[in-house]
Amino acid sequence: MLQDGDKGAIIQRDKTTYAIAPHIPCGIVTPQTLRKFAEVAERFKIPALKLTSAERITLVGIREEDVDPVWKALAMDPGAATGLCIRSVKTCPGTTFCKRGLQDSLSLGMELDRLYHGMPLPGKFKIGVSGCPNQCAETCIKDLGFVGMPKGWRVVVGGNGGAVPRLSKELVRDLDQAAALDVARKVIEWFRTNARPHQRLGMILEKKDIATFRTELLG
Repeated sequence: MLQDGDKGAIIQRDKTTYAIAPHIPCGIVTPQTLRKFAEVAERFKIPALKLTSAERITLVGIREEDVDPVWKALAMDPGAATGLCIRSVKTCPGTTFCKRGLQDSLSLGMELDRLYHGMPLPGKFKIGVSGCPNQCAETCIKDLGFVGMPKGWRVVVGGNGGAVPRLSKELVRDLDQAAALDVARKVIEWFRTNARPHQRLGMILEKKDIATFRTELLG
């Protein structure tokens, strides 16, 4: 029997079938990709396709012997849905599509996803990018979040959902995209160096004042 995470497969409630979550950067799909999902689900008699909160399409109820053939038929990489790593970057439509967008969340999100998706870290690490203060990408409960403001990006850190939810705290604001990416690099490197196994950034910031963290990170 496969273990959780083997070949990108997650054991389901029935203890006999699996779910897989192909990587879909920032939740943007083409009609061709959607057709492929439908064709593969019909071919392998997969009972459900689930749109997830991380902007993935999960195929649910796959027989163990079909896991490899399904991946081959999809010809897609697994999304980082489990494990101690940087998960898929969640974004809103931003200025590309949304009338309320103040900053280009899809451009920033795609670059963050390209640079960091699946990177191993001491604890799981989630990133969100929202093009305006409405925070449709749930930026306030991400380890690292970017919020579009009239003068640039506002960067927030230390949020998470789960059993012990935490709201993120403002680190810096009014950054252009290049500066925002540089701050992301510094936050991720700091976390990789300083976090203990299975620790979230929010757990660290409960004991470390945000001003001290800001000074350590940005000088």
